Amino acid sequence: MLRKGCKWILLFILATSTFLTACGDNKNENNVRTDVNLNTNQVPTDKSNNETSQGSTGSNTAGDVRIKITFNHEEVIVEMFDNPTSRDFLTLLPLTITLEDYARTEKIHYLSKELSTVEAPSGSDPLVGDFSYYSPWGNLVIYYKDFGYSNGLIKLGKIESGIEKFENIPGDIPVTIEKIN
Repeated sequence: MLRKGCKWILLFILATSTFLTACGDNKNENNVRTDVNLNTNQVPTDKSNNETSQGSTGSNTAGDVRIKITFNHEEVIVEMFDNPTSRDFLTLLPLTITLEDYARTEKIHYLSKELSTVEAPSGSDPLVGDFSYYSPWGNLVIYYKDFGYSNGLIKLGKIESGIEKFENIPGDIPVTIEKIN
């Protein structure tokens, strides 16, 4: 009789601990989202968390440095943030690359050189118009639709004008990126 009681107690403890583990508040493991192309773990989070995680790495502009993205006789202007990753990216300019459409949410390009991640946040929650670097894959990202938190995402700047132009172009597009001041 005692053995049967112990089995039920152990089963109860196991079930309770499994339930508590599954309901825990570990944002790095909860609600993990993977896309068709396996764009690493992307965890939805509170947008206010993003501002805190950006700190000095994404909230200040790089001395009013702007870049211009040109394609199909159109221009998109980006105000760059003042952080080591943004400054490293600026050393690559001018660039002529092809942006690929990814998940009908963003345009991406795999850079030939990894950018600095010194002082970078662990990740960020991108908004429409964010010009970013996804460090796990080494790709440039332009968000033309809202997306959830991504580990390893570093904001480089914010598009000031023309973001709607990316949404209206399906598929890949050749672009030129250059500093304008």
